[in-house]
Amino acid sequence: MKRDIQKGPGASSQANAAASLSKSYEPHAIETRLYEHWERSGYFSPAGSGEPYCIMIPPPNVTGSLHMGHAFQDTLMDTLVRYHRMRGDDTLWQVGTDHAGIATQMVVERQLNAEGKTRHDLGREQFIARVWDWKAHSGGTITRQLRRMGASVDWTRERFTMDEGLSHAVTEVFVRLYEEGLVYRGKRLVNWDPVLHTAVSDLEVMSEEEAGHLWHIRYPIQGTKEFLVVATTRPETMLGDSAVAVHPDDDRYRHLIGKQVELPLTGRTIPVVADEYVDREFGSGCVKITPAHDFNDYEVGRRHDLPLINIFTVDAKIDLPGSPYHGLDRYDARKRIIADLEAKGLMERIQDHKLMVPRGDRTNAVIEPFLTNQWYVKVAPLAAEATKAVEDGRIRFVPESWAKTYYEWMRNIQDWCISRQIWWGHRIPAWYDDAGAVYVGRSETEVRKKHGLADRPLRQDDDVLDTWFSSALWPFSTLGWPEQTPELKTFYPSSVLVTGFDIIFFWVARMIMMGLKFTGEVPFREVYVHGLVRDAEGQKMSKSKGNVLDPLDIIDGIDLESLVAKRTREVMQPHLRERIERLTRKNFANGIPAFGTDTLRFTFASVATQGRDVRFDVGRLEGYRNFCNKLWNAARYVLMNTEGKDCGLGTGSVEYTVIDRWILSRLQETVAEVDGAFAEYRFDLAGQSIYNLIWYSYCDWYLELSKVVLNDSASSAALLRGTRQTLVVVLEATLRLLHPIMPFITEELWYRVAPLAGKSGATIMRQAFPRSTDYAFDADAVREARWVMAMIETVRNIRGERDIPPGKPLPMMLQDGSEREKNYLERNRRYLTTLARLSSITWLEAGEQAPESAIGLVDLMKVLIIINKVDELARLKKEIVRLEKELIKATGKLANEDFVARAPAEIVAQEKQRVSEFEAALAKFRTQCAQV
Repeated sequence: MKRDIQKGPGASSQANAAASLSKSYEPHAIETRLYEHWERSGYFSPAGSGEPYCIMIPPPNVTGSLHMGHAFQDTLMDTLVRYHRMRGDDTLWQVGTDHAGIATQMVVERQLNAEGKTRHDLGREQFIARVWDWKAHSGGTITRQLRRMGASVDWTRERFTMDEGLSHAVTEVFVRLYEEGLVYRGKRLVNWDPVLHTAVSDLEVMSEEEAGHLWHIRYPIQGTKEFLVVATTRPETMLGDSAVAVHPDDDRYRHLIGKQVELPLTGRTIPVVADEYVDREFGSGCVKITPAHDFNDYEVGRRHDLPLINIFTVDAKIDLPGSPYHGLDRYDARKRIIADLEAKGLMERIQDHKLMVPRGDRTNAVIEPFLTNQWYVKVAPLAAEATKAVEDGRIRFVPESWAKTYYEWMRNIQDWCISRQIWWGHRIPAWYDDAGAVYVGRSETEVRKKHGLADRPLRQDDDVLDTWFSSALWPFSTLGWPEQTPELKTFYPSSVLVTGFDIIFFWVARMIMMGLKFTGEVPFREVYVHGLVRDAEGQKMSKSKGNVLDPLDIIDGIDLESLVAKRTREVMQPHLRERIERLTRKNFANGIPAFGTDTLRFTFASVATQGRDVRFDVGRLEGYRNFCNKLWNAARYVLMNTEGKDCGLGTGSVEYTVIDRWILSRLQETVAEVDGAFAEYRFDLAGQSIYNLIWYSYCDWYLELSKVVLNDSASSAALLRGTRQTLVVVLEATLRLLHPIMPFITEELWYRVAPLAGKSGATIMRQAFPRSTDYAFDADAVREARWVMAMIETVRNIRGERDIPPGKPLPMMLQDGSEREKNYLERNRRYLTTLARLSSITWLEAGEQAPESAIGLVDLMKVLIIINKVDELARLKKEIVRLEKELIKATGKLANEDFVARAPAEIVAQEKQRVSEFEAALAKFRTQCAQV
C-alpha cells in the first residue's frame, strides 16, 4: 500500500524519514527553525472551537532580559496553553511588556550621563522621545528570548502598557475613580529614593540585615536634673522628634507621662506620651517619635495629634534653615550630631547593633520615609469586594493556602500611593491653575470645557502613575476595554493567572480590585501560585552569591571563561568577585554544555511542586537531556522497523500480543494521570508520569519485547502488523502527550511518525491531545505482562548477584507455580528465552526435586537457575580472598594515626566508606558460599 508523503518544516520527505533523522538529538538544529515556522504560520492565534481558555502573561519589564524566574514561569504557562490548545479550546496567551517606569528611565538616564548630559538638559518632551527611541531599538530583548523558550504567545496581539489603547484605559480608570472620590491627593509618608527623587513601592525596597549601632541619648526632663534615655539607630532624625513615647503600663515612667523633655541640640521641648506601640524590653523602654520620618511613628503621631516635622530635602539633606546642620547630607549630619551630643555629655552609650536597612532595588540607596504630597487610591471599598470574590469561590487559589495570605493582606490594606516623581510613564491627568485648584479629566480640552476655564493658564501635574497602576488593568485593558470588544467578551475573565507569591498583593490583589470595579467580573477564575526559583541548596539566586544561572546559557551552552567573566562582571567588591570565580570554577569546571530548550523546560516541569521554593539542580539537566536522547533513539528504532512496511492501516488482519495490549493500557493510564495532574497544576507529576511511560515502559520494555516478534521468522503477518501498529500508535500518542512540555523534539519527530500511525496535519500543536477513552485498559494483559517482566528481571538479578555473564545461556526451572502462571509461561516462552538468555525452561510438577540452584521468587513461584556447585564455590572463594586483602589494606590505613591526622577529611571519609563496602560485600559472598 502506497501512502502520500507528508511534508513539513521538520522533514522534506517522509520516504526516508529514518535516514533523514540525525543519529543524535541536536536541539540547536531544530528549535529556531520550528519556532519561526510556527509563528509565521499563525499557529499561536486562537482557533479552537471549544470553550475559551486565556492566560495573561505577567508583562515583563521592557528593559528586562530573561532570567530563571521568567523561564520557569513561562514554561508553566506555555505548557497549559499548548495543552488546552490541543484539547480544542479557543486558546489565547496574551503577550505584552511593561513600560517599567523607573527601570526604563534609569537605563536612558545612564546613556545620557555617559554623554555628559542629564534629562533636564533635554527637557521632558525630548527625554520621553529619547526613551521611545531606546524602546524601539533595544526594548525587545526579552520578547526575543521568550521565543527561545518556545512560548506560543499570540504575537499578533502583543501589547505595551504605554501604547495608545492601554494609555486610554489608564486615563479612563483614573478619571472614574477620581469622580467617585476613590482617588485623592494627600500629604503622607512614602518610601522615598533620594537618588531617583521619587516615591517607590514596597516591592522596590530590599531590606537586608546590616551592621550598625544603637545610640543611647539622654533627653533632659524639663525642670529637673533627670534624663530619659532614648535608644535609636538613626540619631540624625532626632531633629524632627515630636515626642518621646513610653508604655502606659511601664511603672518606671508612668509619673512622667504628660511632662516635657528637652530635645537635645534643638532648643525645643517635646511631650512624653503613653502608647502601647512601645516595647518595654527594647533599650531603655523609651522611644523617640519622629512622625515625618518613620512609618510606625507616623501612626503614633496620628493617635496623639503630634506635629509632622520634615527635616529632609529630596536629596536626604538636612532642611532646617538656621540649624547648624542645615544642608548637610544625612550621614554627615549624623557624625556631627553624635559628636555634639558627646561634647554636651548627652550620649549615654553606643552599642553595636544589627538592623534591617531598606535600600532601593535600582539605586541601592537607603530609602527614607518621607512626607510628600502624593496621589492615592482609597482601596478599602475596592478591597471588600475583592476579598469576597475569593471567599465565595469566584476565584480559587492553588495551592489553597495562599488564600489565607491574600485575606491577611486585604484585611489590613492601606491606601495605595500611585504617583511617582519621574517622567517616563502615564502622566497623571490632573491640571492646576495659578491658585492651586486641581482639575481632573481625560484631557486638558475636556477639563476646560467641563469647568468653563476658557483661557485660564493651566499646568499639568508633573508626576506619572505607579507602573503597578497600569499593570492592575492588564487583564481587561489588553482586550480593548473600555470598548466592549469581541475579544473582551470572549476571553474575559481569563482562565488562570500564573504568578509567584511575592506579588500576590502588589499585582494580583490590585487586578482583582480593578477588574471587579470596572467590568463587574473577576479578572481570572484561578490563581496558580508557584514557588521562587532557588539554587540546589535552596539559596536565592543573586549576583552577589555568584549562583545566578542564565537560561540561555543552559540552552546554548557557555565555556568556563565566558561564564566566569559573566558572573563577575557586575560585582564591584573584589573579595566577592574572587569567591564567585572560585565557586564557578569548582561547580562548572567545563562550563555549561548546550542542553537545548526542551531539556530546560522538562527540568522546570519536574521541579514545579507546590512549595514556596523551587530548587533548581543543574545535575537534573543531564538526566533530562538523556531523556531526549532516549526518545530520539526510540523514534529512530521505530522508523527503521516500520517505514515501508505494513503497519496495519490497510485491510489486512491485525493480531496483538499481550505486550501490545499492556503498553496500550500503560498509555491509557498515563493519559489519565497527566490530565489529572494538569487540572491541579502538578506539572511535576505530569512530567514524571510521561517520563515513566517513555523511559521505562516504552523504551526499556516494550521496544525490547517488540524485537522478539519482529525478529522471529515464525511471527505471522497479522502479528507483525499488530506490533508495528502498536509501535507507531503509542509513539505518536506519546509525542502528543509530551508536546506541551517539550514542544520542539515532539514536533520534529511527529512529522515523521504521524503518517505511519494514520495521522495527518501540518503541526502537532493543532492535533488533539490524547484522551484516556481513546485507549482500552486490559487488566488481564497488564497482569500477564508484569509477570513476564518480573521473570526476566529475576533472572537478570541472579546473574548480577552471581557474576554470571549477561550473554551466557542458562537453564531455568520453575517450582511451586500456579496453573495461571503455567499458562503465562506457555504464551510467553519466547520472550523469556530471548530476553532472559535461557537455554531451557522446565516446569517442575508437584513433588519433583530441583538440583542445586540459585533461587529467585516471582510472587510465590520459585525461579531456579541451575549452577555448577564446584565452579560456583571456587568463584566465590576467590572473590572472598580478594576482598579480604582489600579490607586489610583499607583498615590498615585507618589504623595509621599519621594518615588520619594528615589526610584531607574527604579522603579519610572515602577510606571509611571503602571499608564499609568491603565488609558488606564479604558478608554477601560468605552467605552465598554457605547457601551453595
